[in-house]
Amino acid sequence: MKCECCHENEATVHLTQVVNGEVKKLNLCQSCAEANGVSLKMPVSITEILLGLGGKKPAGETPARFELTCKRCQLTQSEFKKGGRLGCPECYKAFMGELASVVKAMHHNVQHVGKIPARQGSEARRAAKIAALQDDIRSAVAKEDYEEAARLRDEISALRADSAEEVRDDA
Repeated sequence: MKCECCHENEATVHLTQVVNGEVKKLNLCQSCAEANGVSLKMPVSITEILLGLGGKKPAGETPARFELTCKRCQLTQSEFKKGGRLGCPECYKAFMGELASVVKAMHHNVQHVGKIPARQGSEARRAAKIAALQDDIRSAVAKEDYEEAARLRDEISALRADSAEEVRDDA
């Protein structure tokens, strides 16, 4: 079996991680494992390796001296890939393209779906429901299912009316 990083050497380091019942396997040669910080003497997270995985740079990639760097804290793209952590709030802007692919690879989505504060919960859920219904309307119109689109439009109107009524009650 070939190394999944360099695609040249024989893989001798085999890592396995189970996340939410899904098994992820990574097969590396000894040199790529060491280059990505895998030490067989200490436990390792496959996520850390995937963040730093890159091996050979594709043809035409920018040399290291022109590497993407955060203007505020001077964190480089390679340091971010190696450590998997950002240095300051500006890093989110500097490494936006890199972050989107990393987050999607780790969480299978780029939209936060975590907890909502109790006071803002109903409004946030309503806004998410309206956004989902608007997407459904676009799909219905694309399928020329105008009756369904009208029903969804009415449902959105009702949600917005409920929202306006809650605002008046709170005032």
